[in-house]
Amino acid sequence: MKNQEKRASSLSFASAFALTKIMLKIAWTPAYAHPLPEGHRFPMMKYELIPQQLLRLGVIQPENLFEPKPASRELLELTHHQAYLNELELLSLDKAHIRRIGFPLSKELVDREYRITQGTVDCSLYALEFGLSMNIAGGTHHAFANRGEGFCLLNDMAVAANFLLNKKLAKQVLIIDLDVHQGNGTASLFANEPRVFTFSMHGKNNFPFHKEKSDLDCELPDGMEDEAYLKVLKDSLEKITQQIKPDFIYYLCGVDVLETDKLGKLKLSLDACAKRDELVFEFAKAKKCPVVCAMGGGYSEKLSVIVDAHCKTFEKASEIFF
Repeated sequence: MKNQEKRASSLSFASAFALTKIMLKIAWTPAYAHPLPEGHRFPMMKYELIPQQLLRLGVIQPENLFEPKPASRELLELTHHQAYLNELELLSLDKAHIRRIGFPLSKELVDREYRITQGTVDCSLYALEFGLSMNIAGGTHHAFANRGEGFCLLNDMAVAANFLLNKKLAKQVLIIDLDVHQGNGTASLFANEPRVFTFSMHGKNNFPFHKEKSDLDCELPDGMEDEAYLKVLKDSLEKITQQIKPDFIYYLCGVDVLETDKLGKLKLSLDACAKRDELVFEFAKAKKCPVVCAMGGGYSEKLSVIVDAHCKTFEKASEIFF
């Protein structure tokens, strides 16, 4: 009888553990890995490799993944201008605008961006239910209301934040942007919106070269290393605590802060990048704030480094929240 009770208890624990892990909902679709011309510097293949590696490592199960549909015009118009959305859908952006975006314009690309945005909105609802949700793409923080740039067509986190506010599902949103490039589009979109606090910690001498004004900007010098970076982050999170009481957090966790990154100009190790994620997740958990993560940028020479760094973010999130 005692052995049977032990087995039953063990099975009960295993079932509960499996159920808890499935509560982590992750937006992903094969459309995220959009084909680009040979030699293009954007590592689009990472969107195919990240879920494969997470599944192989056992960090997630197939049930964790969900496939977002394209966002509706009604949803997008909470943030983006009608005229700009019309140009996207009609593929009528001028050549200069397409160059600023950095991707060849196509119906498939626009569909991808609409799906990424809906993915972050869907993640927001899952985060309200389970505490955390993650988008394997997203973090398209260079998109403004009326234009895109820097590999960003639509601002997924801005659309999702406006959705929450519009539906009265959040009162005070915090956007933590730790991509190495300033979230200029996000800062511009919420410049006059006190219900959204924008925090960007980015390279001072990096793209975009004209910076917008976030609620809190931390400009980092070239070559910053682990200890100094983590101290700035800790101090910044403390400043935020003194200014607002968020009830929802979006976290843009780009891995272009790594020393190996071709575009980053910082010198963070893989361990420090993971520690950065840990600090943010612990901050959110202490505040009892639902969190949505989007992966943002990463341009290391070796694609395996990018994928490993992103996967560590999922590992940290799973450890801390589930």
